[in-house]
Amino acid sequence: MMQRIRRTAWVASSMLVAGLVLAGCSTAQVAATTSTSATGSSETTTTTTDASTTGATTTAETIADTSAAVEAFLATLTDEQRETVLHDYDDETKTTSWSNFPVTFVERAGLNLSDLTEEQRAAAMGVLEALLSDEAYATVTGIMGGDEYLLANSSSTETSLGQYFIALFGDASSGSAYEVQFGGHHLGINATLDASTDAITFAPTHLGVQPAVYAAADGTEVHPFDGIYADAFAFFDSLTAEQQATLTSGDVTMCAPGDDCAFETGSGLTGADLTDEQRTLLLDLLANWVGMADEQTTADALAAIEATLDDTVIAWSGETTYDMTQGDGISFSISGPNVYVAFQAQQGSAGADVDGVTTSGWGHVHTIYRDPTNDYAGSVTQQAASGGMGGGPSAP
Repeated sequence: MMQRIRRTAWVASSMLVAGLVLAGCSTAQVAATTSTSATGSSETTTTTTDASTTGATTTAETIADTSAAVEAFLATLTDEQRETVLHDYDDETKTTSWSNFPVTFVERAGLNLSDLTEEQRAAAMGVLEALLSDEAYATVTGIMGGDEYLLANSSSTETSLGQYFIALFGDASSGSAYEVQFGGHHLGINATLDASTDAITFAPTHLGVQPAVYAAADGTEVHPFDGIYADAFAFFDSLTAEQQATLTSGDVTMCAPGDDCAFETGSGLTGADLTDEQRTLLLDLLANWVGMADEQTTADALAAIEATLDDTVIAWSGETTYDMTQGDGISFSISGPNVYVAFQAQQGSAGADVDGVTTSGWGHVHTIYRDPTNDYAGSVTQQAASGGMGGGPSAP
């Protein structure tokens, strides 16, 4: 079974370090990319940001570290704040408070980081630091930095930009399952951790980005989705012309928050059509969603997906070359018995326009990860909470 390939091309958002979210975090080295252009080519350099991670490599270590971070965070809160952030594990709010719509459209559960003290914000981010790998943490802070960039520089009047919420479902100290929910405008992480079964899952989760490339406060060019784009095109470029024709003739689907999905695979290229090398590249791509924690959790999730990869269907639309100066970006879906991922370029800026910066197509992407074998309950309720809008390709 393959282990996740760790790349150095992931970007940490240094503009957040001095800003609202990461103030007060301890220092650790995180790899960053300084791009030479808005294409797939880049020059990798190493910088330091305030992002402390535990370096856990097993599921048990991640659960223990995250549970300790949760308790440390709770210790900073008042009784009223604890009541707001804590929910029963089976509270239906868990299914209604994540979305790829802004906070002003779908209300999030828990505490707004902007309402916390510096110490409390640092402790909240410490929960994510303990939960996520260095790469995933850099991606998440890069997404958040993009929203902060739009808040400061764009014409958008969307007041949810820069707002992020944390909520906890269940008791992290009990040894049974609990969930960490963290999200905002272009982010919706749902991580279920269960020490009794030694398992972590991130389904369902929404990762989005706008813009795809932006300048941090220190002038560094930040590209949060560069790793995802690189993996997607590594897979696409590995295919023969005949395979690419089958892939691009398929039906790209979107099973968004609020949708009660049947997880139909549709048409496209199947895992059974791939060589061993191509299957590995597809799993590398999927690891961007299922592999956000430690190596063991990633390997376990990918093993389950690989077991039914022959019945997994991949479809692609849009550009066939990784060149963000050309065209309107890409969309793809990967649908199988054990995984559903949709990557959708949003053809519109949703009013977040910045001179000289791409905020549509390549520059505005929503992605959804769900697990057909362990999908969240009450999705019809979540649909109602979204006002019947679902959250598909035209979402803000």
